[in-house]
This record gives sequence, structure tokens and C-alpha cells, in this order.
Amino acid sequence: MRTAFGETFDVPTGYLNTAGIGVPPTSVADAVAVGVSMWRTGSVQPHEYDKHVAVAREAWARLTGVPTASVGTGASVSQMISLVAASLPVTTRVVTVRNEFTSATFPFAARGMPVTEVEPADLVRAAREHDLVVVSVVQSADGTVADLAGLRATGTPVLLDVTQAAGWLPLDLDWADWVVGGSYKWLLAPRGAAWLAVRPDLLELTRPVAANWYAGEDPWDSIYGLPLRLAGNARRFDLGPVWFSQLGAAAALPWLADLDRTRVRDHCVGLANATLAGLNLPPADSAIISIDVPDAAARLTRAGVRASVRAGRTRLAFHLYNTQEDVDLVLGSLGSAA
Repeated sequence: MRTAFGETFDVPTGYLNTAGIGVPPTSVADAVAVGVSMWRTGSVQPHEYDKHVAVAREAWARLTGVPTASVGTGASVSQMISLVAASLPVTTRVVTVRNEFTSATFPFAARGMPVTEVEPADLVRAAREHDLVVVSVVQSADGTVADLAGLRATGTPVLLDVTQAAGWLPLDLDWADWVVGGSYKWLLAPRGAAWLAVRPDLLELTRPVAANWYAGEDPWDSIYGLPLRLAGNARRFDLGPVWFSQLGAAAALPWLADLDRTRVRDHCVGLANATLAGLNLPPADSAIISIDVPDAAARLTRAGVRASVRAGRTRLAFHLYNTQEDVDLVLGSLGSAA
């Protein structure tokens, strides 16, 4: 059992795979377990989950620095991004970075839009030559952090995926055209919840192609019959909630949103940079690092480290529950090979 930032975690020493799946605080896991118990005994009604949806929506808005009324909720990042892709002309020239996570790019490519990949260092320059930038704030494969100030200065519309950033990186993204993120990595909630923030002046442009009863102005009054009566704000993009995912998100996200996010970033990045320094590598200033050390994945596995292999390199991710003990475990298994 570990204690971090006022919560306890059943995370084992050497767990460095938050970029793949986050480990919840015990209070969040307990909340989900209680929710399952209430379901199995018929002790809950569907409308009672609405409060969890509302709490999670508001906390995600605070974590990303966007207005709560601009946020719609669904089940997955690609589903939310597909709403944007369906709203734009097929001639829209999209630019992204090489090896971007495909949930961000496939919705545009599937519509036949021209999608150009560039190196991360070239993205700001290329943005001025395209109609839309689609990029993760933090890259899944190696932790590269996007130049948000540079992208904002171009004036080119942007869609930002914060799945690998929200929860450890301070964000203030009310300027972005669209912001999307998932629940089950750095936000430490179950898989099955995602959010899309739409800048208010783009509300009418963005098409609610998955319109359903839960997207109504009053969801419990829009279950049957016409006319169309969608919510006047971004709730028009809501999908019917995945109940236990929203319940878990409502338990985890307010706690994360209340933390000192500068302190959180410094903790996570400090451990990652300390690991790189121990391997005689330069700092990355990201909570996610990617290392190319011979036989690294096998060495780490033997030492009890849980990591991932992405794009041919070993990926390590440091979150709230990680400590110097995890750094020492990595360096003890890889130091002689670096």
C-alpha cells in the first residue's frame, strides 16, 4: 500500500505503466465496487447516475481549463473525435505529427481527408499551411509535449487530445477549438468515459451525429418522439453514459482537479528526469519517457517493473503514486546497460 497526495493506492513497486492504464486510489476502486453491489441488488435507478456524469464533467473541465458548458461526454476518444471529423469538409487539410496515436487521426483519414504527418519540431511551421492541427498534447509513444503556445500563435484551428496529459500536466485550453480526452490513464478512472470540449463559437458547426435521448435539453423528457430537442450547450454531444465508468470518474476527477497541479507535474517529471539522469540521458521534462537500452524490456520485467514497449522502445510513465523506489528499481536493472 502506498500513500500519495492524500490518497492510498494498492499499486506495487515498479508499476510504471500509467500511460497504458492508471491504477485508481483505493477510494475510487471502493466507490466502483459499491456501485456494482448496488446494481447486483437492484438498489439503484438509471437517473441516479446523472449526478456522477455531472460531477465528472465539471471536474474534467477544471482539469483542462475549459468551461463546463462546453463539454460533452461519451465513451471513447475516437468516438468524440469522429463528431469533429464528420463536421468538416472532406477537403480539410489536416496536419499531425508522425506516429500520432491513431484514435486521433483515423477518424479524419476514414473520411478521406488529406492527413499529413510531420516531425514534432515541424508542427508549428506546418500548421500555417493546413486547415486543422490534430495532435496529442503529450505523445503516447515517447512523452513529447506539444508546443501549445506556438500552435496557438499560428491561428490555425486545433484539436488537442489530452488523454496522456490531463492529470499530471497543468492545462489551460479554453483557447483551443476542440479538446478531447479519455478516463482510464492519468485520470485513474475506469475505461469507458471520454469528454469533448467545443469552443462556444463552434457549437453549431460541430454536428451531433450520434444524437440520442441523453443529448436532450432534458434527457428524461426526450426519450420518446419528435421533434428534435437537443441541449443548447455541448451536452448535445453526450452519449448515454457508461454508468460505472462515470461513477468512477466522479470519484477520481474532483480529487485530481483539487490538487496543486504544479506540484503534481514537478513530482512526476522529477522522477522521470531522475531516471533519465541515472541512465546518462538528457531530461525530457515529461511524465512519460522512452528509452532505447539493449534488452530493456526483458531486464525490467525480471526486476519486477511493469512498463510498455511502444514504437520499438521501452516506455516508462511516472504518476502520483510513484516514488524514488521505482526509479532505483529501474536504474538497478538498467544502469549497467546504459
